[in-house]
Amino acid sequence: MVIDRQARLVEVESWGDYFLFTFYSPEIARQAQPGQFLMIKVSENTQPLLRRPISLHNAEENQLQIFFQVAGTGTRLLSMKKPGESIDLLGPLGKGFSLQPELSGREIFCVGGGRGIAPLYYLARKLRSSGARPVIFYGGRSRTDLPLKNRLQTTGFEVLVSTDDGSDGFPGLVTSLVEAELKKRQPAYLYACGPDPMMEKLAEICRRKNLEAQFSLESIMGCGFGACWGCVRKIRRNGQEKYLKVCQDGPVFPLEEIVWQESNDG
Repeated sequence: MVIDRQARLVEVESWGDYFLFTFYSPEIARQAQPGQFLMIKVSENTQPLLRRPISLHNAEENQLQIFFQVAGTGTRLLSMKKPGESIDLLGPLGKGFSLQPELSGREIFCVGGGRGIAPLYYLARKLRSSGARPVIFYGGRSRTDLPLKNRLQTTGFEVLVSTDDGSDGFPGLVTSLVEAELKKRQPAYLYACGPDPMMEKLAEICRRKNLEAQFSLESIMGCGFGACWGCVRKIRRNGQEKYLKVCQDGPVFPLEEIVWQESNDG
């Protein structure tokens, strides 16, 4: 059930353009699943008119968290909110990650690029509680793009980081780090969220290694619940390619369903 609630912002952490918000919202927190998202009203005015889609970073007891990067007017307005303010949240929305029962006791790769790391903390927590062994891959352009590194490590997860400029961890793309680790270990599954080029490369790697995977797609969304058809993506299902709504049919899709060349068509 989708809930529209005024949620109290109780804590704000920031690292430059990256923000971690903690809300008190028992109703949404109780229903939330890893990979789902919220549509957040960032202004009481008509500019911007539309809500902004933000991934759920965590949900626990009466609280939920979002992690985001300022990327435009909407997220900049959101970043200016202060503890104690009430913010209109619509959610939880979308179809999240599917946790396979047979993954218990197995090693799982969770790969996040930049702000794509957002939904993977909640996912990794759920995987660990179900008996799986998540390994979190965290890639960024530089060290400043890895603000959640310490949080992930202090929570006890195995965290492998990469930076394009070599300022922290593996020097290079996170996809290259994944390839390097696949020469040493054999995970049972891979989950990912990040820019399309990163995930398209991961899809190629997974196909080569016969590794099953799920990917959380990013998309511009107007409504968040399937009414506006503003977030369609070409998906291959039952042998046919068709356009499905990322907000309603996703944002998480199995590797084999995503038609990646769509990202190269313009």
